[in-house]
Amino acid sequence: MDAQLIAFTGVAAGMVAVPGADFTVVVRNALVSRRAGVACALGVAGGLLLHTALAVAGVAAVLAAVPALFRALQLLGGGYVLYLGARTLWSLRRPRAAPVEGTGANSSAARPLRQGFVTNALNPKAPITFLSLLPQFVPAGSPALPRTLLLALIVVVLALLWFPAVALLVDRLGRWLREPRAARAVEGVTGAALTLLGVLLLLEPLRAA
Repeated sequence: MDAQLIAFTGVAAGMVAVPGADFTVVVRNALVSRRAGVACALGVAGGLLLHTALAVAGVAAVLAAVPALFRALQLLGGGYVLYLGARTLWSLRRPRAAPVEGTGANSSAARPLRQGFVTNALNPKAPITFLSLLPQFVPAGSPALPRTLLLALIVVVLALLWFPAVALLVDRLGRWLREPRAARAVEGVTGAALTLLGVLLLLEPLRAA
């Protein structure tokens, strides 16, 4: 039994499951439909796949070495999350019958998929976190690339398990959550959460400048 592998799986599971912009945007789309929620969840997993690939390739080191580029990506990511939050809050002004951003139950999954991917992909902290974390679980003297690829695969698999499960759970509770009063309350909470996260993400690079 590989104790390091088990330890890494536990750490990675905690990182994936911590509520944040990814979690909130999946919940928001799952309130629209199961299809939208699962598509958004797959988009988040795709973003994590990109980050782990960057970490394995060492490209993330460039972000750490070029502060201006890192801050630019932080601003882009924060701005996108803020945009999603503002759109969600703005949608509360419309009748509940109107689908949010055109992602009704029968509409294309492309938009929620893109939302999930972009929300995760524009978080520059993720590849740097993986770049610093993955080497800690590579045994001394063993080939680094195969082990790092395995660790990256574990992260992506965990995301593929966790975020679709969140989307399906929200959809399962959908009958209650989609009642007009409950739906507006949940959309208000998720919109406010995304807006707050976006503001915090935007303030962080500005404070560091």
